[in-house]
Parts: sequence; structure tokens; C-alpha cells
Amino acid sequence: MIPELGHFALILALAVALVQGSLPFVGAARGDIRLMALGSTAALTQAFLVILAFAALTQAYVTSDFSVANVVANSHSAKPLLYKISGVWGNHEGSMLLWALILALFGAAVALFGSNLPDSLRARVLGVQALIGVGFLAFLLFTSNPFERVSPAPPDGNGLNPLLQDPGLAFHPPLLYLGYVGFSVTYAFAIAALLEGRVDVAWARWVRPWTLAAWCFLTCGIALGSWWAYYILGWGGFWFWDPVENASLMPWLAGTALLHSAIVVEKRDALKSWTVLLAILAFSLSLLGTFLVRSGVLTSVHAFAQDPARGLYILGFLLLVTGGGLALYAWQAPKLVSNALFQPVSREGALILNNLLLCTLAATVLLGTLYPLFLDLVTGDKVSVGPPFFNATFVPLCAPLFAALCVGPFLAWKRAEIAPALARLRIAFAVSVVAAIVAAAAIDGRATLSAIAFGFGVWLIAGSVTEFVVRARRGRLRTMTRAAIGMTISHAALGVVVLGSVATASWQVEMIRTMKPGETAQFAGYGVRLEQVAPLQGPNYIAERATLTLTDGGKPYTTLTPERRLFTVQRRQISETSIHTNLLRDLYATLGEGDATQGWTIRLYWNPLAPWIWLGAGLCALGGFVSLTDRRLRVGAPRRSRPAVQAAE
Repeated sequence: MIPELGHFALILALAVALVQGSLPFVGAARGDIRLMALGSTAALTQAFLVILAFAALTQAYVTSDFSVANVVANSHSAKPLLYKISGVWGNHEGSMLLWALILALFGAAVALFGSNLPDSLRARVLGVQALIGVGFLAFLLFTSNPFERVSPAPPDGNGLNPLLQDPGLAFHPPLLYLGYVGFSVTYAFAIAALLEGRVDVAWARWVRPWTLAAWCFLTCGIALGSWWAYYILGWGGFWFWDPVENASLMPWLAGTALLHSAIVVEKRDALKSWTVLLAILAFSLSLLGTFLVRSGVLTSVHAFAQDPARGLYILGFLLLVTGGGLALYAWQAPKLVSNALFQPVSREGALILNNLLLCTLAATVLLGTLYPLFLDLVTGDKVSVGPPFFNATFVPLCAPLFAALCVGPFLAWKRAEIAPALARLRIAFAVSVVAAIVAAAAIDGRATLSAIAFGFGVWLIAGSVTEFVVRARRGRLRTMTRAAIGMTISHAALGVVVLGSVATASWQVEMIRTMKPGETAQFAGYGVRLEQVAPLQGPNYIAERATLTLTDGGKPYTTLTPERRLFTVQRRQISETSIHTNLLRDLYATLGEGDATQGWTIRLYWNPLAPWIWLGAGLCALGGFVSLTDRRLRVGAPRRSRPAVQAAE
């Protein structure tokens, strides 16, 4: 009965979304306050109905209701409770329901917190949000019903993909979707602004917090996914340029450009047309990621739907949203003129350079991701575009971006001089040069490019610290806004990410060796001894666990216990790494195949500064959340009270 209730709630939500996506537009066109106000009521109602549907599916998973086909395919009675809950979105149907839920919640948030928006703008934003919701709710009901029954109900289910039975993957999709779907609000604001033919300072001030919230969540989602790939897949790396990884990186880059572009609109009433275009593209790239995961056009550890029919629906929806938005932009963008003038060397010029480089990076990732698919479609040839391509194209483009990033905050608006800004950064530059030289001399003199990249990481940190010190010397810390504080934290945190990425990718030490119990080896200055490989019984798996003792200078240092787990329901084997970290490096071990006669394959990595990758990503998101608390980002266009308006009339 509860699954039927959830299904009925989805049907009602679709009906409400159709009302929300039509009548408020009519009200905005006619100036009818009652019809425009209907958008907020419908948004809150739709959110309630989708929450009800999601709760119904969650209840089916928690109680192991194997009369629901989705539960049969993705759950098992022996599965721990955490993975029963995460199994709700660990599949195609459930993940799309999660997408619809987050979309409805964002619409409700606009209805609740958008009271300071002009009535017509809010009505149009909620209407666009509803039309997007119609697309996803219809997709759920007509192609991907999560409440479909199976009869007779089997005694147990097939279980969740073992790779997804991990705490990191329990929280990674919700955070990622909060980022993806968050950009739907910026898209809705862009379409609403184009329909009204007006983009002003108040519009930019309203777009920025939604963009910032989506960007923060997407940053956390990408970082958590990278951490999962690092310690679950057992290959010792953190980013493989997998097409689905790229699909999350592209909207992040576009969203980063949008954040900086919106600042120019707010401060100088410039770049209005460009900012609207970025808002459209950021959400379009989010939909592209959805298409790649669920269309069956690629095979990835992240992809869990291989249904071409569903892929065609999402492709059509992607073309409709993107094509419709771009068509409206082409029609209305010429009206978004700006009279703001500024010199190339200015804060505006620095932000434009920032945008150009970020968009070039996104285009590079888009080309490397889609080119193999287009080539396969046109000629049938199979090519692989992987790390060599991206390392040769993406990484060099980051250099000018990082070089200019610390200079921009020292430039004045409208007109500036570059020499004083560079003079303030001379100590930061000297520190970064020394760091690059030390990295080349002390670690690997042949890795010149890696040493330079390491120096760029130090430059980002030192430049951000310099900005903070300059503000302190001028006595401006008390008046420093939270948005500025958050910016400084995020820029410095990006430097931390760069340092961790460069050190791990360039100076990693690896050892692969077949060992029997009692054998020893030398690795990265440590003595390694395989004590034993013992069987282990888990809640829904059996495993072999190796015990590796490490010594430093003959003294006991630490113990690593990597495992090979066999999930009995799916008959699938995965590795469980063991990592010892001290925040300066990771000692990383995996257990491969073997037996007592031949020995077991042991893989060991020494990854310098690896923890800094995720520490920096967390600080980067923290900086965004700090900026989000700035009251100025929650103040929209001032409105006169209705009596005052009537008196003026």
C-alpha cells in the first residue's frame, strides 16, 4: 500500500508541477498578483508530494519490501542499514527520484526565501523550475517508475553493487545532486531575466547565493567521489579523467566562472549578457552528466544505467532545455546592454580573464569527453582519450589562471596599474620560486614541470595570505565582509589542492611484490613484513585480510590490514585498501590475488601530501559556505510597500 501511495504522490506532483509551470507565467504576463502567488503555493505543495514519494521508497528499502522490483534489484535483507538507505539512490530509478526531490526542495526554497524578489521575477523563476520538474517527473512515471511491483515477490533481493557499499558513496550522490540541481535555480533566474528583458544589480545579488550554494555542494560531492575512488578502487590515484568524473568537473568550472562573472554584474553592472549565458551553460552541463551516466553511451564504474531508450529521453530533454535557453538568449541578449566602461588592466579585466580561462578549461574537458563518442558514432572507430591528453592540455591552461588569480584582488575597479599590485606580491612570488627550486633540487631534478606546478600551489597560498596581511595593515579587517573572507579561504585552499595533487601524481613511490607470510621487503625507507593472510566474515561478505607490519629504523611503526572481499550475493570481489596517514603522506596498501603456496600480490604506495587534496577541497567548500553567510547575498531588490505604491499612483 505504501509504494502505491508513493506512486500516487508522484502523479499528483506532476499535476501540481504542470499548474506551477503555466499559471504563474500567465499571471506575470498579465500582472495578476493572485496567479503569480500561486507559484509559491504550488512549489511548496510539489515539494511535500515528492518528499512523500521519496519517504515511501525509503520505507520499502528499510523494511526489505521485495514486492517492489527496485528493492529486489538493489537490496538484500543481510545488507547493513546504512546501505539499505543509500540503496534508495544507488540505482537509476532511485537516483532520479532523488534528483526530483532536490529539484522540488530548491523550488520550495525559492518560494520561502524569495519574498524580497519582484513578484513577476519570482513567478517566472518558479515557473521555469516547475517545467524542469515536469520533465523529470514524467521521466520517472513513464520510463523509470521506482514503485513498480513484482509478483510473486522473491524471498530476497539481488543486493547493491559492492562498489557502492561504502560510506563515501552513501553521501557522494546527494551532495553531487545538490550541486547539479542547484544550478537549475541559476538557469531559472537566467530564463526569467531574459523573459523580463532585464538584468540588474539586484538580479546578480540574487543569483550569487544560489550559484554559491550549488558550487559548494558540487565541490564537496566531487571531493567525496575522488576520495572514494582513491581508497576503494585500489589503484593509488585520485583522479583518472573518467568521462563521468569529467561530467561533474565541467559544471563546476562553469559554475566557478559564473560566480566571478556575477560579481562584475553586481559591482559594475557589466557582463550581464555573458553572465546569463554562463547560468544557462552551467545547468546544461549538469544535464549532460546525467545523460552520460544513464544513456549507455559509455562504460564507467560510475554509470549504473545502460538503457538507450532512457538515454534518448534525457538527450531530448537536454536538447530542449539547452536549445530553448540558448534560443531565448539569442533573441533577448541584445537587449541586455551595459554602459559600464573599464580598462583592460582592472578588477573587471582580471575577472574576464578568469572567465575566459575557466571556460577554455571546461571546453577542453568537454572535447576530450565527447570526441570519442562522436567518432564512434560517425566512423565506428574506437579511441581512448585519457590522462595523457588532459595532462597535456588541461594542466598547462591552469598556469595562467593560477598566475593571475592572486593579482586580481589587488587591482582596483574600472582602472588600475599592474605594477603596484605586483609589488605587493613580491614576497609571495619569491616564496613560490624558492619552493619550486627546493622541490626540484630535493625531490627530483628531472621533474621540472612538476616543481613549477608545486611553486604555483605555494603562490596561491602565499598570495592569499598576502591579501589578508595587506588588509590587516590597513586596518580593514573589521570591515572585511564574509564574502571577501570566504574568497580568501577558497583561493588559498585551491593552492593546498594543487600541492597535494602535484606531489601525489609526481613523486609517488610504488611497490608491487608477491609475498608469503614471514617475508620482508624494503619500501620508501620502511621495512615491510607480511605477517599473515587470514579469513574474515563480514555482515554480507567473506574476506581475506592481510596483516602488514611496517618498521622504521628497526622499530615498530604501524600495521596495515588490506582486504579482498567477496560479496556472497553478487559473487563479486573488491579490494579494501588500508591507509596510514599523518597529513603529510599516505602509506597505502592493497591485497591482490594469491594463495599460501604461491604467495599474495601486495601493492604498496607512498603518496606524499595526498591528504592535502581533500583537506584543500574541504577548505575550498568551507570558504564558499562562509561567503554564503554574508548578509549582502541575502538582500535582493528593495521594494516599496503597497500603500506607498498606491499613494504614488
